[in-house]
This record gives sequence, C-alpha cells and structure tokens, in this order.
Amino acid sequence: MTVVVSSLLLTSCDADSTGGVSRVTVYPTLELNGSSVINIKKGESFTDPGVVALEGTTPITATSTVVGAYRGGKTLDTNVADTYRITYSASNKDGFSGSVVRTVNVVDDGDLVNSISGLYTATTTRNGVLTAQYTNMKYVQIWQNANGTYEISDGIGLYYAVGRAYGDGYLARPVIVTANSIPNNNYTISTFTVGTFGGGCVMSGLTADPAAQTVKFSTVWSSGYTFDVVLKKVQI
Repeated sequence: MTVVVSSLLLTSCDADSTGGVSRVTVYPTLELNGSSVINIKKGESFTDPGVVALEGTTPITATSTVVGAYRGGKTLDTNVADTYRITYSASNKDGFSGSVVRTVNVVDDGDLVNSISGLYTATTTRNGVLTAQYTNMKYVQIWQNANGTYEISDGIGLYYAVGRAYGDGYLARPVIVTANSIPNNNYTISTFTVGTFGGGCVMSGLTADPAAQTVKFSTVWSSGYTFDVVLKKVQI
C-alpha cells in the first residue's frame, strides 16, 4: 500500500518556492508464516513460526507481544492453558506501522471421563432460537486450575463474543466448576456475569458425554435470556 504525502503550497515574493513537494511512503506489510490459529496440548513445545515483514520488497524488522486472553499471561507458557494472542508489528522508515495477529490455543486436553478440560466449538440456542451464526463457534476453553476446580471461558457459549462479534469484553465469566463426580455429572458451579452487559448468570445441567465428545449446559441470565449450549470437543 502506498500513500502520497504532500506539503502545503507556500507562496511568497521570493522567486524560489517550496510548493509542489511530495513524497511516497510505502506502508509495511506483514504475512504470517504458518497458520493464523495453532492448537497445541498443554506441555507440548511451541516454536513461533514468525512473520515476513516488508516495506515494499525490502525486509524490515518485526516485533511481537503476547497476551493470554483468560489468564493474563504476557508470555506464551505452554504449561498454562489459555488462548494466547501474538501481535506482530513493524514500522516503515516514515513511522507508519502495521500489525497482524496469531492465536495459539494451549489446551488442557481431558478425556471427559476423568477431566472436562479441552478446546470446544459452541452451538448456542437463546430462548429456544438457534440460527446459523451461533453454530460451531470457535472456541470455548475449559481448563483445570491448580486447586482442582475447572474454569469455562464463556458461560453463554460465545453468543455475544463471537456470534454477535462483540469481542472478549462480552464473555460471560469467570465460571468456576467443582467436579464432585464427573461420571455422575455432579458439579457445583459459581455464579458469573456477562462482561460489559453485567447481570448475574446461573448455570445448571452441566453434562459431559465422553461417547459424543460433548459438554452441555444451560445458563439463565438475569436479563431474561436462557442459553442452551452444546460444546463439541476439538481433537488436538
């Protein structure tokens, strides 16, 4: 991408003038090496594929920053399950910048018999209505905390964050789950809120099905909506 930067036309009594001066700046472009979304199991090694950053056809230096979406890490730690977003940035010689983002899901991958952890797509029905945009949304994470409880990254199955494309600020969390008995689907679940909207949520009917590779639940939001969520486990 190029842009022409022009100076103001200056007039004076002098025969010499600085008018008509212009220059061209070439915006930096960044292209990911490898996939924009990478899923790995907790504890596996990860080598950042990096990016190709160019100013026109000239390679330039890119830098990267990392943010853990749910657990706040500033480095990508493969021993901590989270959705990490790596932002690569570069600037051209005139100071114009560009960026590109890669998502790395570090997954605490359970078997739905002894652990409900995993990476899931979500299909979410609100007040009995389901449309295509709320089907197979990517991704909900469930991980196990150090104290043995589980946490679900969105207690309304990505309805607003992904289905409506409102973003992470509209996730319903934190959802803390104590598994009293996974085989008997006996859980104690904390109340939680819907991000920017606020309002209390109560989850019930949490059911893990190892044969179907699903986790299902229903969440009642104090704003008058009920979300019935089917999470389908992604094979890592």
